[in-house]
Order: sequence, then structure tokens, then C-alpha cells
Amino acid sequence: MDAQAHNQRDRRIDGLGDLRVLPDEILCSILERLTPRDAARVACVSSVMYILSNEEPLWMTLCLQRASGFLEYKGSWKKTALHNENLPDKYKEGHGRPLHFDGFNSLFLYRRLYRCNTTLDTFYTEGGNVERIKDISLKDFYNEYDVKKPVMLTGLADTWPARHKWTTDQLLLNYGDVAFKISQRSSRKISMKFKDYVSYMKVQHDEEPLYIFDEKFGEHAPSLLKDYCVPHLFQEDFFDILDIEKRPSYRWLIIGPQRSGASWHVDPALTSAWNTLLSGRKRWALYPPGKVPLGVTVHVNEEDGDVNIETPSSLQWWLDFYPLLAEEDKPIECTQLPGETIYVPSGWWHCILNLETTIAVTQNFVNSNNFEFVCLDMAPGYRHKGVCRVGLLALEEDVYENGIQDMSCNEENLSYSDLSRKEKRPKTLKDVDNLCFESELSAVARSYNLWKGGFSYDINFLSMFLDKDRDHYSSEWSSGNTIGQRELREWLSKLWIQKPEMRELIWKGACIALNADMWLECLSKICAFNNLPLPTDDERLPVGSGSNPVYLVGNYVVKIFVEGGLEACLYCLGTELQFNSLLLEANSSIRKHIPSVMASGVVYLEDGSYTNLSWDGKGVPSVISKTNIITEKCNVDGFAFGVWGKKLLEYRNAGIPVDGSISLACNSSIWPYVITKRCEGNMFADLRDSLSREDTTNLASFLGEQLRHLHLLPHPPLNNSFISDIEHEISWSEENVCISNVNCKSNNAAEWGIFSRILTKKRKDVSSRLTKGDPIPSKLIEKLEEYIPSDLSKLLNINENFSSGASKPCCWIHTDIMDDNIYMEPSLVCSTSSGNTGDAAQVDNGLLSDHDGVKSWCPSYILDFSDLSIGDPIFDLIPIYLDVFRGDSYLLKKFLESYKLPFPCNISKCELKEGGQKFGRLSYAAMCYCILHDDNVLGAIFGIWEELRSSESWEEVEMTVWGELNNYKGFL
Repeated sequence: MDAQAHNQRDRRIDGLGDLRVLPDEILCSILERLTPRDAARVACVSSVMYILSNEEPLWMTLCLQRASGFLEYKGSWKKTALHNENLPDKYKEGHGRPLHFDGFNSLFLYRRLYRCNTTLDTFYTEGGNVERIKDISLKDFYNEYDVKKPVMLTGLADTWPARHKWTTDQLLLNYGDVAFKISQRSSRKISMKFKDYVSYMKVQHDEEPLYIFDEKFGEHAPSLLKDYCVPHLFQEDFFDILDIEKRPSYRWLIIGPQRSGASWHVDPALTSAWNTLLSGRKRWALYPPGKVPLGVTVHVNEEDGDVNIETPSSLQWWLDFYPLLAEEDKPIECTQLPGETIYVPSGWWHCILNLETTIAVTQNFVNSNNFEFVCLDMAPGYRHKGVCRVGLLALEEDVYENGIQDMSCNEENLSYSDLSRKEKRPKTLKDVDNLCFESELSAVARSYNLWKGGFSYDINFLSMFLDKDRDHYSSEWSSGNTIGQRELREWLSKLWIQKPEMRELIWKGACIALNADMWLECLSKICAFNNLPLPTDDERLPVGSGSNPVYLVGNYVVKIFVEGGLEACLYCLGTELQFNSLLLEANSSIRKHIPSVMASGVVYLEDGSYTNLSWDGKGVPSVISKTNIITEKCNVDGFAFGVWGKKLLEYRNAGIPVDGSISLACNSSIWPYVITKRCEGNMFADLRDSLSREDTTNLASFLGEQLRHLHLLPHPPLNNSFISDIEHEISWSEENVCISNVNCKSNNAAEWGIFSRILTKKRKDVSSRLTKGDPIPSKLIEKLEEYIPSDLSKLLNINENFSSGASKPCCWIHTDIMDDNIYMEPSLVCSTSSGNTGDAAQVDNGLLSDHDGVKSWCPSYILDFSDLSIGDPIFDLIPIYLDVFRGDSYLLKKFLESYKLPFPCNISKCELKEGGQKFGRLSYAAMCYCILHDDNVLGAIFGIWEELRSSESWEEVEMTVWGELNNYKGFL
């Protein structure tokens, strides 16, 4: 009778209807995908939906999914979410008491409610099994703990002002109006003023409370940096050599209430870390490398090695998973007290739970002991990344078996999990039965293996799993890497130059990350073939941050083309050689500002040894003719891999996302190369901060003059035969455009047609591409369709008959004049009118390591013409203005005053003045080119003009960035 009465009171049948078959966690997951307004409407459907739709965890998720910028907590997440919707007051939630209903039970909601309201007084543990020490020497720390095992260090912060200044009340008094970044599971960037965050901490009852985790706290509140110092044990940091804007995030201010914390993770790039607690208590759990914690699933992308971790919150793990562990399987753990510093070695899993309100500071670092591991994490491929975090579970079964047989260590040095489990990916373990095999080893063996690192966490062992077929330069870069490819190359290059005493170690790291040993062997063969001196010990490492290995050997520069695969490399070198040939014929004055080509050729690996062929860009090298990239049109005299063939390749690749399969196919054992004369002087990138305003003004004028010479240089004509080839290969007839009907006298129009069709093809996936890069405001992405024309030929008024309204023909464009492609020489006198250095009195040969004694620098050379193309000269303004000038409109104006040439435009002066249409604005064309650019141009724009992140329209961005172009008199 009681059971029958209970069933009659069950609201689930009437309140959910057919949805009652779904578990509550599924229903809640569905509700999380609604908008706040829709979730509020669903609450009116039935009593059960009212209960489900008024859960605070639901409204926390709904609020954080849509929040961005500054967040102000309104006492509950539902009130906060509805407030952020800007609803009229009459629709906002009133202050009436919530409704209560009987006849509904949910274990899922109860557990979540419990986690939201539980206290952690019983979670404190005395001692733990992390060793505590005081007053250890740097030598002893390196020998006993560094990259070996965690340790709790006492006394390191005793003299810090932060020991008594970093309390909630003191920070509130001094930094109440300072906004700090908030950590939460949404990818959106959220900040809260500290006074608002403290108010939130006092009233919240969240399962995963928000906590401050701010890597920019030193910029937001610089005086905080004076309150602590890096302990003497951790002062060696190889990332210090990078400029602050290029080094990865490395220091964080951490403030959080009870129940907050960091779920299971391995620190990025396999760096090590120290964490000093100033206030409160933290509970730590740690596992050695290769030992995946119970409840955690690791996914390793098999193309780029990106690692994604699925893990419960730290509180949920301690409540739901920790009790399932046998005593011998529990993690290394301890409770950290105020003033203590914990050291977390490279590759160790760790999870932190705040037992009360805590304030801490932490830093990650790279030193001589973990440097090779960091290089390993940045190397291309995936197996080695999985092995570093998951152990041998990351391997296929056959690879696993081979790895066991080939291991240099014996079976005693392997953990039980590595010896017993062969899954490719670890699964979430929800059943205690799955743990039975892990109890087979004795506690003694468990302790031994645990402290030894779980499995062979040895750099030589881990390097066995590197994919040798993927080199650093041509493989896809993992989005999870802490720094970009350019930054990594620059980092290693700077270390090589500035830390000569560490070169043996740096070389080992470079061999792991860059395949430096392979490229050195290739370079040595090139030098021997071309009668160049062999590279010295100082010249072993590639220089700069470019996408191809570049070496300085004596008075020469050797560049090996690898980026994009063999076909792209051949067109890069072929176009550059074609350009140099035309440059000699025209005897253009830009010649003296471009490094002379001394030799060029192709080097290839055959039967284990390298072979060289000379190639001046004409015809097809014999080794290339055997490949499958040659078409009939290549079997001709002249520049078979010239600029128009390159444009065809550009069209073919436009709009195609680069995935792992394409990247892998790009790898080759054939590499074109070019040898040029070494320039005297220094890169502008290295001089930027030391240059006077006059020097940078002279540079702007110099670039304007040299770009004028470049854009006036005749380019190879687009003949009828090639027009026919293009029409056939890219099937323009399908687009109702037939360019074969164009008369030879109309090549100008045909060239613009090719240019605009490439842009139109790139436009097709621009919205999805922009959502994957640096965060672009979503409201701007939504307005892309109305801003950019669907057919980019409209920019130049190219009609269906292929006649063009453009006011001038296409021209050579460099496309890549950035701060590392400009050289400057020291001088006592520098021409301010044109930047010509011919009459400048040279101080010395320009190869200076100290710039302080030089009073003036003059621009001398423009480098790297491998990205040459044919197109709109406005394209060349993008890298110059954004990278070289860093958005300085004065320098852009000086550049234009020296440039003097008109830009293409399809609207007459009369139409421009009367109508002001967007197609008549040079700024509009420049903005469209930025949006469609292959590189992350928009990221640079929103980095320079941060205020534009709140822009309401693309027109606002356009006029802020490129408005100066519309004042250019050369256009009028």
C-alpha cells in the first residue's frame, strides 16, 4: 500500500512524459545546451522541469557559456545569467520563495547537491608520504629530487613580504578594483574585480567554485611581483631568454575558496613547477609519469599529438574515486600548509583540492634537467606524447610488444600497469573489478616503482617513440603546444647563441625537436658539393624563426626548402630564381638591397646517402622528373616551376584545411636549396627596441622606395597557352567564366581574374577557420557574410567577360616583409629621404653583439623572396604595417610618401567622392585581404588594438586599422 501510494506521488510520469526514460544526467546535459531564456521557459512546462531547470549548477553552466569579459556575480547563477541577458526588469526573477514539490527523487541531483554543500574539515591529512625538507642545497636538490620525485620544501618563503601581505583582507584593501582572470571549464576569458570575487566566495555554494588563476597578474598588479622572489632552487629557467610576449605563460596567482582546485593534469610542455602557499591549506595528490589516475581518460590525437584529458573535478575525484583505491594504489599525497613550497617534477600527474580559502603563487620552468623533455613534448608526431603521459598504454599492441623487447631497462623498472595493460587508450575505470590486477604486486614493489617514476621516464627511452618520418619544419603543429613553431625555433637559436657553455645539451634538445642532426648532415653535403667551407661547431644549428632550415656558413647563407612539401618547395625556389633572372635583365636599383644568389640546387637522400644536383630554376631536375608531381606543362624549357605555376598551386590549395594526412604526405627525401651572400648588419627584429625614432622613420621611407621598385619590376606574362592550362585544371568553365576567350592584349584582366578567384576560394571556409584560431569576437564572425563579397572579383570590378576595372596591372609582391626579413647596418650618417645607405659611413662590418655604441642604423637589405607572388600590392602592406610598424600610422604615412605609386581601384574619383561605397575604399580591400590571409593576421590586429575586441562591426575595425590608406594622395 505504501509503495502504491509512493508510485502515485511520482511526478516523473506526468512531468516528463516520454522523456522519463532518460536518466537525469542526460536531461541535465540537454538543458545545458539551451539558452538562458529557453531554460527559463522550460521551467514553466511542468513541476519536474521546474526542478531540473532551477538547479544552480545548470545556471552556472549557462551563464559561463555566454559570459565574456568582466563578470559580476548577482547572488545566484540564475540571477547572474538573466541579468547578463539584459532583460527588462519585469521579466527578471522576483524575490518570491521557490516552489517545492514532493513525489520526486533523484540520486544524481542529490549527489550534486551534496558536493555543492559539503565541507572539507575531514579531508585534512597529517603528514602524507611526500617528503618534507628544509635548507637543502642546490646541488643536493638536483641530485635527489629534480625530475625525480616531488618534495615539500619549508622555509623558502619565510622572508617574503607576501607571507603577511597576501591575505584576503589585505589584497582586498590594496587590489579591490583590479580585475583578475578566472579559471573555469568554459573556453571564454572571464575576469572579475577582486572585490566582486571576494563577495562571490563568501556566498557561493558551487560544486566547482570559480577561482583566480591569472598568468597576467604581474601586469594587472605589478607591485605583487615585489612581494615574492623565485626560490634559489628554481632560478635556472631557459625560457627567460625569450621576450615576455613570446615566452609561454609561466607564473600564476591562484586564489580559491573551499572545494575549488585543479583537476588531474600534467603541466604543459612537461615543464616542472613550484607552488608556494601563502594562506589556507591545499590537499595534493600525485602520480608518476605514465600512471593515469583512476577516473581519468587521455586522448592523444594521432596526427598532431594534441593531448585531451577527460577528468572529474578535484572534489568529485576525492569523493567518488579515491575511496575505490586499494591502499597500495593510492597516490602520493600530502596537505600543504601556509609558507610551504611543493616541487612538482616534469611529467607528474597532480590534482589539488583547496580545503579552505587559499592564496598561492606558482611558476613553471625549464632547466638543464628537464630541457630535453620539454623539447620532446614539442616534437611532431603523437606516440611519444602519449607515452610521456599515459605510459605504454598509448601504443598499439604490436608496438607495445616491440617496445617491451627493445627496452634498455629490465622488467623490474616497469610499473604493474605498463606490464599488464595493453589498451591503446586508457578507459575510465568505474568498476572496482577493473582494479583487481593492479593489486598483484607487493606494496614494496609498488613503492619502488612509484618513486622511480612509474615506468622508464628516461629521455633516451622516450625518444625511441619519436616519429622519425615527421620533421619539425613540415609537420602539423599541435595546438596544445605551449609556444608556436616560430617561437620554438627562435628559442633554440637564442639559447645556442647566448648559452655557449650549454651547447652539448641544447644540441641534444634540438636533435629531438628539430631533427637538427639530420639537417646538419644534409647541410654538410650541400657545402661540400658547392665548395663552401664545412659548418663549424658554432654553425651547427639553424638560425632564425622561419619555416625552413637556414644556416650561416662563413660568408654564406644556406636555405633548405621543406615547408609545404616538395611541390611547394620547388615552386618557392623556382619563383625566386625566375625573379632574380628578371631582376638582372631589368637592372633594377632594388638589386643592391637583395642578397645575391651564389648557387642553387636539389639535394636528395638515396640509398642512405645524400646526392646533389645543380639547378638554376630552368627545366626540370632529373630526380624531380621521376616523381608524380610533374605534369605535361612542366616538360618545357624555361622556368617550369615559375610564378604562374605557383599561382595555380595556390588556387589548388586555397580553402583546403591542412590535416595530418596532408602534412605526412608532404614529407620527402628531396629538398631544393639556395645559397646567397651573407648580409652584413643585424636583423631589424633584434634592433627594434634600440632604434631611434629617426631610424624607424628612415626604415619606413626605405621600404616605401624599395617596394616601389619591386612593384614596378616587369613580371612574366600570362600567355594564352598558360591561360588554357589554368582553365583546364581549375575548371573555371564550371563557374561560368571562360578565360580562354580573353585576347592576349587583356592579360591584365586575366591576371586579376586569377588573383580574385583564389581569394574567392579562400573565402569559402573563412568563418570556420577564424573560429579555430585566436579568439575573434563571435559577433564579428557572424557579420562576415555581409561584409565580404561572395565573389572577390567585385573588389576589382572584374565582370563575367573578364574585363577589369582595376586601374593598374598586377605586380610582383613579396608578401612576407616582416621584422626578421629586414637587415640594418650601423652608420654615422643615414639618408632620411630615401633610406639609401650608399653614402653612409660604415662603423664596422655590422656583425655586432652590442648595439649600445651605435648611434644610427640604416636599412640595407630585404631578405627571403621565396614567398613571391603576383597580385595586389596592397598585400605587401599587411606584414609591413602590422609586424614591422606594429600599427604605427605615422610610419605607414611615411612609407606611402616614399612609395608614390597608385594602388588598384575599380571606382573613379568622382564615384568615390559622391557615393563613398565600400568598394572604393582602399581600407576595405586591405581589411578583406587581412580576413582571408593564410596567416593569423586578425590575431595580430586584435593584439595591437585590443579595444577592437569589443567592436560592433567590421567597418569599425577596418577604419581603425586601415583608415590612413584612404588619405593616400598617390591613390587620388
